Amino acid sequence: MVAHILRFTGVNCTAFLGGISKNYGTNLLLGNREISGEIIVVEADEFDRSFLTLHPDIAVITSLDADHLDIYGDHNSMVTSYRQFAGQVKPTGTLIYKSGLPLGDIPVKSMTYSIEGQADFMATNIRVENSNYVFDLTHNGKTIPQFILSWPGRHNVENALAASAACYLHGIPFEEIRSAMFAFSGVHRRFDYQVRNSEVVYIDDYAHHPEELKATILSAKELYPGRKILGIFQPHLYTRTRDFADGFGSSLSLLDELLLLDIYPARELPIEGVTSEMILNRVTIPAKGIVSKADLVAHVLKSDASIVLTLGAGDIDTLVNPLKSALETKFQITAAG
Repeated sequence: MVAHILRFTGVNCTAFLGGISKNYGTNLLLGNREISGEIIVVEADEFDRSFLTLHPDIAVITSLDADHLDIYGDHNSMVTSYRQFAGQVKPTGTLIYKSGLPLGDIPVKSMTYSIEGQADFMATNIRVENSNYVFDLTHNGKTIPQFILSWPGRHNVENALAASAACYLHGIPFEEIRSAMFAFSGVHRRFDYQVRNSEVVYIDDYAHHPEELKATILSAKELYPGRKILGIFQPHLYTRTRDFADGFGSSLSLLDELLLLDIYPARELPIEGVTSEMILNRVTIPAKGIVSKADLVAHVLKSDASIVLTLGAGDIDTLVNPLKSALETKFQITAAG
């Protein structure tokens, strides 16, 4: 979103993104190296501590939720690395972080953002209008109304607020940021609508951490109140399944119906006793089960849920098109929707 706002407002920037931008059809945006003042935007990766090679002018930290414990060992070690990254902001730069994170004592200039309380940058009057999230932005006592975000989810309102703060500190007026945000189309596999009409909605999302799952599911519930939601989740990594089984169970219990796939191993070898059943046994809703990828579409078509979510970071994306086609056939949806 930062890269889009910069591009939209005419800033010369190169960006390395964590997903495929829908606006630009790529995860790499190249600026003009021959023009001075080029800005580099990086979605920093904490997975292998590679973000510690960076010394940014502006850094944004959105969360300190435990993850990648196979690398860090424990949450405290992960937080220590984040704090080190925060401390690497240049002396003339600014750290922007979500209000409440334990980063206020880092000896760099810092500013906070929040959608729930007091902060340097605040999103207020958040509401849903015509399936868009709309909010007002307050900074230094001034409120700029009617920021419209077509990328759903309160977590994305948080992201939009953080991106707005970063771009404002770079010198872009809020009014221009607001226009850029309205034109932002989102990122592939991030609350990515595959089918959307009055009968059925199918959304694909990369969520693979308990907090990400919670955010995606709650966003769907807020956008489509009272409708039955079926979630298909493919756990990613044996270690993550082992470490966060309780969290996965809690988040997935927000669904009305759950279909679990087997764990996607990625770089890992199996761990004895760690299977998708660890999660299934912790899910409290009665409508739940484990299915194979081969049988998934048939199970989904039997469901009476009108909201369908595919969730995960493994190869679940290979099932998106078959599932989309099956739902379009079931509900007689044409290519035009």
